Amino acid sequence: MRRRQFCQSAAGMAAATALLPYSRTLAAAMLEIDRDVEAISGTGKELMLGRSEVQELANGLLGDLLLPGNPAYETARLVRNASIDKYPALIVQPSGATDVALAVDFARDHHLVTAVKCGGHSSAGKSTCNGGMMIDLSRFRHVRVDPANKIAYVSGGSLLGAMDHETMAHGLVTVAGTVSHTGVGGLTTGGGFGRLARRYGLALDNVKAMDIVSADGKLRHASAEQNPDLYWGVRGAGGNFGVVTSFEFNLHEMSRTVLAGSFVYPIERLRDVLEFYAEFSLQTPDELAADLVLAYPPAGKPPVVILALCYSGDKSRADAAMSAVSKLGKPMVGEIRPTDYVALQKSGDSDAPRVNASYLKGGFTSELTPALIDTIIAVMQQHPRRRSMIIFQQAGGAIGRVATNATAFAHRYAQHNMVLTMAWQPDEPRDEHVKAIKSSWAQLMPHTHGFYVNEADDDNASLVDKNYQGNYARLLGIKKRYDPTNLFRLNANIDPTA
Repeated sequence: MRRRQFCQSAAGMAAATALLPYSRTLAAAMLEIDRDVEAISGTGKELMLGRSEVQELANGLLGDLLLPGNPAYETARLVRNASIDKYPALIVQPSGATDVALAVDFARDHHLVTAVKCGGHSSAGKSTCNGGMMIDLSRFRHVRVDPANKIAYVSGGSLLGAMDHETMAHGLVTVAGTVSHTGVGGLTTGGGFGRLARRYGLALDNVKAMDIVSADGKLRHASAEQNPDLYWGVRGAGGNFGVVTSFEFNLHEMSRTVLAGSFVYPIERLRDVLEFYAEFSLQTPDELAADLVLAYPPAGKPPVVILALCYSGDKSRADAAMSAVSKLGKPMVGEIRPTDYVALQKSGDSDAPRVNASYLKGGFTSELTPALIDTIIAVMQQHPRRRSMIIFQQAGGAIGRVATNATAFAHRYAQHNMVLTMAWQPDEPRDEHVKAIKSSWAQLMPHTHGFYVNEADDDNASLVDKNYQGNYARLLGIKKRYDPTNLFRLNANIDPTA
């Protein structure tokens, strides 16, 4: 009898599971809210969400609602920076745009602080929050390529590696970052630098159209023809206006095999390499990406200078494009060789995302002046327990041939994005290391002009209007129209209530 009852019960469970929407887990479908939920508003006020309201949200979702105490919550709440450890009151994992709209409606109606997570790469932790709602797009990923029309349709939670994988299978490509597990949404709406940006423009310059859920919970299509103001503003102002649920990217024909590699020089050559790079990086053809990394590991290992190159153009012109590097003489190690582009895009990935805590500051430069070189040499030094780096990500080329007011991204003059970053073991006190990087950055910042909104932290808040430059007034008008209560404030924020 017991065996028969068990079999009947198991069959019933199996039948119930088969009837569930394909993207939803059985645990989520059976979620029963047994208590009110403590939360925090966007202005920091303590709130109490009624259990019936939260249950209604859970019942309405095709995807998942996670609350503290749910085993999946502990994984979902984490971002890649181990120094960021926050606890949202609830996490929504949408399966599609309708779920995103339901989450936005709930967050707006209850005045919740709202974070949107795609790849979780926000260095300042803007993709999570304490006591609010995290909209976690990790289950909302899909890439479809239309090779005939050279367009990629990319869901809002997708990662760059999936986009590269699908597009390059057709001999096509668009601009992405340099780490494959970066989220497409965050990278693109803020700008989108990468190995091909000098050739094809920023990631946002390659967006043909997008769908976005704005703060009123409505799904809008934004392009040059439909909602052109929103289309203009989302391309450069980050997450200020809503949650992008789908992108349409223009694609370009490109050989999958590029010429790439790195040359490593001892730190004693630092001034020589910086002076060379100051001139070389302003003269390279669009097809060549040349980044520079000054790497200072914890004491015990020697610091080095790394020149990283990627040439994606006509192979017969590659030697001429890179011949000037010979002026630096023989490196410690390094070579340029044919490389699979998709593999190259994965070469900087981290398989252990929370192995280090970190912090960074960054700003744009139009040139590496002698004064900046002197400051770098004076500032950079080894620390017993901390890894420090300065990274120059090359800009220029096609990026600079777009008008400053063509998109919300105003920094078309930039020749480099200079980033100072430090990393340490997660069990060490964060304040000590953050204080050190801020002290060093205070000496470097006067040599920069504005900052990349994807790297913004709370220190940048007073500089936001200046950073958007002549585009700020138009952006403020768009913000007041689409997000008048500043629901989406965890970004380089344009405050409509100020």
